[in-house]
Amino acid sequence: MSYHFSKIVEKSFNETLDLVVQELKEEGFGVLSNIDVQAALKKHGVDFRQYRILGACNPHFAHQALLAEPHIGTMLPCNVVVREMEDGG
Repeated sequence: MSYHFSKIVEKSFNETLDLVVQELKEEGFGVLSNIDVQAALKKHGVDFRQYRILGACNPHFAHQALLAEPHIGTMLPCNVVVREMEDGG
């Protein structure tokens, strides 16, 4: 069972991150959080590739979902991951 959609992008990590944020905005999603997993792990002495978790939300869709299912808040905001491939790509 797959629980995600994925796409490999042939751009640098930072270019890809900027592009994803731009595309989310164009689709009506705001980025409410931007978790830098690499930086968080580095504070604990762990070396890890570039990995960001963006918390994205479209207020209209969130409102509709909350009206239909009050407990859906446990699934909000929507997580979007931008990560460097293990081989550095």
